Amino acid sequence: MRRTEARRTLENALRRCGFVHVAGADEVGRGCLAGPVVAAAVILDPDRWIPGLADSKVLSASTRARLGERIRAEAIAWAIAEVSAVEIDRVNIGRASLEAMRRAVMALSPQPDMVLVDAFRIPNLPMAQRGVIHGDRLCTAIAAASIVAKVFRDGALVELHRVDPRYRFDRHKGYGTPEHVAAIARHGYSPAHRRSFRSPTLFDTMDAANIPRS
Repeated sequence: MRRTEARRTLENALRRCGFVHVAGADEVGRGCLAGPVVAAAVILDPDRWIPGLADSKVLSASTRARLGERIRAEAIAWAIAEVSAVEIDRVNIGRASLEAMRRAVMALSPQPDMVLVDAFRIPNLPMAQRGVIHGDRLCTAIAAASIVAKVFRDGALVELHRVDPRYRFDRHKGYGTPEHVAAIARHGYSPAHRRSFRSPTLFDTMDAANIPRS
């Protein structure tokens, strides 16, 4: 994916319309086999420009870490929320992702008067919001949220690896790589795995190894 630096165009337009605290919200880990889905919400300071903000997926780990530290230091507010694998299995990944973003937004202090969300709208928010297609590429606030969430979740998966090194969560961060699928075939599910995830490749591998799907 080509790296495109996000811009403040939409945020600035909203501020000219009278909105004071414009937040961006995004989630990471939606397509993983293991680990939580993590969301972040960020209100950037319009007077403190942070160059290099972009979709977290196109940034190197070192760049994400550097930008994440700067965002947390210079933002007006930021918050992180997560939904566990157990809760994902109970409510499904779509609802879990929206709930993680809702929790992150509601944890902000001060509260935003406008929320920009990557692609979706978040149910049950008490303030104005707008879904922005490819928002993590276009809007600095959403890009900042994607970076903060990604850095936090990657760190959480590294910690999961320390607790249970059989699956090498530190390498694939819970995504369905061939290495990860092979580890599930050898060891079965761990408590961090999402048992409701529907992956034909995973199921074929598990069936071959006679591992129950639930």
